[in-house]
Amino acid sequence: QVQLVESGGGMVQAGGSLRLSCAASGRTFDTYAMGWWRQAPGEEREFAAAINWSGDTTYYADSVKGRFTISRDNAKKMVDLQMNNLKPEDTAVYYCAADLAPYYSGRPTYWGQGTPVTVSS
Repeated sequence: QVQLVESGGGMVQAGGSLRLSCAASGRTFDTYAMGWWRQAPGEEREFAAAINWSGDTTYYADSVKGRFTISRDNAKKMVDLQMNNLKPEDTAVYYCAADLAPYYSGRPTYWGQGTPVTVSS
């Protein structure tokens, strides 16, 4: 079992930045990939970014590439999402997710409760 708790969401103006954090507990953190997904109002949940078990491989959706950076600290059991140059279309609830595999599979097994991000124009 893996428990995930997100923090860092909030409201920001377009062009601003936010940093999301996710604290993990349970299963040994440095054995599985982590990711961030998001769900906008009335939309399906979509992938945003992921990172493999060691942190040396990252994956991004085209919509966030160049603006978002995912990172992890295995000693602290944390994964962060630095979001820069935010746009109104980034408004969503952001979910931390954990894979069962060391590399991103696109099918997370565990989810956090979500943290809302609102970007005003």
